[in-house]
Parts: sequence; C-alpha cells; structure tokens
Amino acid sequence: MLEQELFDLLSRTSDAAFAITYLCEICSWNKGAERLFGYSAADAIKKNCQSLLQAHGVLGNRPWSDDSGVRDSAVKHLAIPDFDLEVKIRSGRWIWVNVSTLLFENSRNHRRLIIHLARDITIRKKSEGLLQKMMQISRQLVSLPDVVIGPIPISPLSDHEKSILQLFSSGKNAAQIARNLGITPQTLRNHLHHINQKLHTHNRLEAVTHAAQRKLL
Repeated sequence: MLEQELFDLLSRTSDAAFAITYLCEICSWNKGAERLFGYSAADAIKKNCQSLLQAHGVLGNRPWSDDSGVRDSAVKHLAIPDFDLEVKIRSGRWIWVNVSTLLFENSRNHRRLIIHLARDITIRKKSEGLLQKMMQISRQLVSLPDVVIGPIPISPLSDHEKSILQLFSSGKNAAQIARNLGITPQTLRNHLHHINQKLHTHNRLEAVTHAAQRKLL
C-alpha cells in the first residue's frame, strides 16, 4: 500500500485519524481529527504533533517527545497498547482522548509512519474522577469511630463479584474490566445486576460505595 492510498482510507473513518513521521511531524489529518481537535488539515500538517496538541498522559508523560515510549516502540516494531491522553484543542479547552496506534511502511520508498486513531473520552474520565472522590469519601466515613452504620442484611458477594467492584474502585471502566477478566460486556452487566441485587443498590457507584462501607473491598 502507498501513502496516498493509506491517507484515502483514513479519510473515510469516523474516528479522528492522523499520521505522523518518526520525527512526530504530522503528514495526514482527516475530517474526524478536524472535528475533535479543532485544527484544519492546513493548520496541522507539517506541524510537530506534540507542539500542536501539548499532550500528556495521566502521569505527565509526553507521548510524542524525543524520549517517548511511543516512538521508541515504533522504531523497534513493538506492539503499542492504546493509551489515554489529555490534549489542548484549538479552542483552548483540554479534553481526554483514547489513542490507538498502527505502524505503516510505504512499500515503494519504505518510509515508516505512525498512524493514530483517537476518540473523545472526556465524559468517561470525569465519571472515573467522580468515582474516585466518592471512594475517598466512603473510606473516610468508614474510618470515623463515631459514625454508626447499620446496614441492612445482604447476600454474600462471591470473590469474582468482589474483584469486579475492586476494579471499578481502582478507576477502571467497564470495557477495561471486561477485557481484563476475559468476559463480554453483557456478562459484566449481568454480574453488576446481581451485585446490585445483593447489595440493594441501583448502580455501580452505589455498589462500590456500599461495598467499601461494609469493608468488602
């Protein structure tokens, strides 16, 4: 496949898709990228990806810097797992995106490119942050000696169900948990339904909070 054929293919995906060289220079920028980041193709192409988006990960790492793991893995042809980034879009607002990566080599001139597909996960990140805050509050309440909690009797949770709640309490989302446990999203939903029945709760946030209060996690 030649580069133009690749760029034509990326132009037809609804995800934000862009290609960068191993020096992190943007060489392709589709309509999805324009919608997500606010920069037109003319604004983005030939720009340094890190300078344009000012991206950083949850630990402050910069994915497209000179010493980035993304570029190092690409050079070594290693698989690159998807990762979450906070980026600054053209309006000046910061959003969270999940980024997956493909490696491409031009069959004619053997130039190698890094292809990224990105999707907005800002709402998911806010939900995870809220869950973390609720967990902190729950732990503080449980640790107070003068707080008397008289929970109604519940059915015991299985070890598997406790593991699911523990993963949610650590900030993982449903897709990550299903993947980690090797189950389908529907199976995970079934487990959550049974957990809520046992704990007399109505959603996963309540379930995690109640489980923490009962010192089940």
